Amino acid sequence: MNRIELSCEELRERMDRNRERLLAPYYQIDEIYQPFDAKWPGDKEGRALLAFVNHANMTGFENPCMQPFLEKYPSMINERGYLGPVAKDYLFEQQLSGHSWMLRGFCAHYERYHDEKVLSFARDIVRGLFLPTRGKYDTYPIHRDNSAGGVSGSSVGILDGWKISTDIGCAFMSIDGLSHYYVLTKEPGVKELLDEMIGVYSAIDKVALKAQTHCTLTAARGMLRMYGFLGEEGYFQRAKEIYNLYISSGMTLTYQNLNWWGRPDSWTEPCAIVDSLILAGELYRITGEEHYRHMAARVFHNGLASSQRPNGGAGTDSLVLEGQPYLYQKKPEAYFCCTMRLAEGLQYALEHREALYAEINGEIVKDAYGRYMDGDILYAKAWYSNGEEGKLLPLVKYFRQAPGEIDTLRQQVLFGEESAEI
Repeated sequence: MNRIELSCEELRERMDRNRERLLAPYYQIDEIYQPFDAKWPGDKEGRALLAFVNHANMTGFENPCMQPFLEKYPSMINERGYLGPVAKDYLFEQQLSGHSWMLRGFCAHYERYHDEKVLSFARDIVRGLFLPTRGKYDTYPIHRDNSAGGVSGSSVGILDGWKISTDIGCAFMSIDGLSHYYVLTKEPGVKELLDEMIGVYSAIDKVALKAQTHCTLTAARGMLRMYGFLGEEGYFQRAKEIYNLYISSGMTLTYQNLNWWGRPDSWTEPCAIVDSLILAGELYRITGEEHYRHMAARVFHNGLASSQRPNGGAGTDSLVLEGQPYLYQKKPEAYFCCTMRLAEGLQYALEHREALYAEINGEIVKDAYGRYMDGDILYAKAWYSNGEEGKLLPLVKYFRQAPGEIDTLRQQVLFGEESAEI
């Protein structure tokens, strides 16, 4: 087997484009904060701050919004110390989910800059928003309409004391942010809350519930963080079970995510693809099992190939499943979430580049699914707007295409008995 290394040149190009995208007005101080009554309080703000810190970690570049963002934050919060309305009569799961990203952003900033004031922002969120939810997660509604949902989730009413979301299970996204906070502070009450949330979510049938794959994988990352910090086997086993379930029934045949498990009419989500990259990489680092390294490499070289756009942002693609062979752009850019989340994926790839090589043997053969593969690299046929059929080639890296060129690009993954001239 030969190696295809993840090149520094590709990573640098991806990072540069994403960094420049995050200089757009949408991510700067005049627009960075959402209205008080936003659908996802804290979500955009937290993802943006985390992305700013990711880029500072990668290259030392500090987004000009980062410091003004922190200075403005105290004037934007409610009397309980967090963004959006004060939680009173119900648990607002999109607010809990969004503030997981606020915790991640503040904790990542504290790790780099050691600013105690920033850590106090995180502490106020934990004490004002999260700790009051203890003892309530076993009431999370698991019998509900699970057929709705757009690229950006929305609240769909109040059920069993919860203001629920079409991003089903997103309340448990908070396992990620709370685990990051716990690692820094070791506050016992936070561990008790985490153990409650992890126990409840681990017992839920995610496939039957059609939980969002992004929030499920993000929760699993939090479980692995707890395992890495405490060494308690239960955290590891639960995270591994989630990822193995994802591989078996939540991943498309292009190593992207099948959102909501069983929604073939939906789309991929780069946020979840980033999560799957990090989970596979961390499972490999912990276990040394080579199949996890292969999965991480395949996610980066194939799953992220089309996810990053020419402008540096990230967008959604079609689902490639048996009977659905075409990969193409669905939404040009999910600028409100995936563009920012891409930064953490790039930071992870940079820090673990040596493990993310693809192995090839120089021969394109059909695998168990009937896909044309050369080792870890997936091949497909591509068509552009001129209708000219392309040769069988590795999946196109969208970020290197000319603007507008991917709008009409179709890539056909060949299955089963289909043949191709190689």
